[in-house]
Amino acid sequence: MHPNLWASFDPRETRNILVYIAGIMFYKLGIESFNGAIVSLAADRFEAAHTFGKIGALNGLNQAMQVVGSILAGPLVKGFPARSVMATAILIFGLVTILFMVIDAGTGGKPKIANGNQVKYGTWNPNGLFPLYMIAGISLGMVELIRRIIPCDIVGGDVQKLRKMDAIVHIMYEVAGTGGAILSVKMIEVFGNNFSFLITPPLFLFAGLTWMFIDTLGHTEEQQRGHQTPEGAVGRSFWTSIRNIDYLESVLKGAKAFARSTYKGAIICFSHRRFIWLLPGYSFALYGHRYLEGTIAPAIAKRIMLDSSYSQIMVSGSNLGELVGAFFVLVSSTTIETPFPFLRFDALALLIVWALPVYSHSIQPHKRVYAWRIAA
Repeated sequence: MHPNLWASFDPRETRNILVYIAGIMFYKLGIESFNGAIVSLAADRFEAAHTFGKIGALNGLNQAMQVVGSILAGPLVKGFPARSVMATAILIFGLVTILFMVIDAGTGGKPKIANGNQVKYGTWNPNGLFPLYMIAGISLGMVELIRRIIPCDIVGGDVQKLRKMDAIVHIMYEVAGTGGAILSVKMIEVFGNNFSFLITPPLFLFAGLTWMFIDTLGHTEEQQRGHQTPEGAVGRSFWTSIRNIDYLESVLKGAKAFARSTYKGAIICFSHRRFIWLLPGYSFALYGHRYLEGTIAPAIAKRIMLDSSYSQIMVSGSNLGELVGAFFVLVSSTTIETPFPFLRFDALALLIVWALPVYSHSIQPHKRVYAWRIAA
């Protein structure tokens, strides 16, 4: 990247940004491998008549649990360094991903490479994906909340610095996302979708360990002293610290604040002409983007291409598009100060999804080239 991009950051900020980016790339590689495998696994394991209804419910419940995770994380970042909460959440997430493979192996499942290049699933009920994916959603929600807090902790409230850092981080995030989606396809080919995310736990471990090297941020000296154990008192346990920040009370307050902000936000959007466009232009567009990646791509891959792993090829194209968009925001951050043009372009560009039903008639099964064309 051009050296002038880093000129506005001091050495400490630059170091923390680089450490943060390294961790976020490990995290994105892991999450793309995991999500791609789970969607592909669900497409193959659920009954044909209910496959995509259940995949939609699976994704919906995961996203609902992300809201719960963000509410649970709120009080924790007030009592502990944000880097520590994020690292712990991602390590818990890693343990949950291991559970998927342990359950499958314990019920007779085998990696494709160890079973004559044939997928062998365990005998566990595929509806078990729901509770496990919901628990994963809680951890994911905690990580996603905190990773939006840390940039402000690193560079403070300087808008230009935040905009540049967000763009730099998002570019590297999508580089990892594009690579992770493509890697997921190869991992599914070699190990099958029941074991293809075996790289996710170590990647999450690397992410958590990397984030621990970020300087303690967002805490005053008094708060930092509060976390130091006084000499002679191997004093404060984790649970004591939790009680000191009134955790349960804070969670309830966070839930009420979430409901209140949703209600007031709806009133603002629906009662002001200048804000009414946010619902179709941002919320619907964001939902459409997720629906394209999480439901339409798997449906095309499974039902038309007859290979559920091809959905990740299409997701890699989506991630590459986000990478291009983030780069454009970076180079235009000083000349285009409002986000509105980008949001409106995103909403309009998503209309290209209507070309897929027409194009699907020309797709031939098991031909990867069609997945790459849709990705493009």
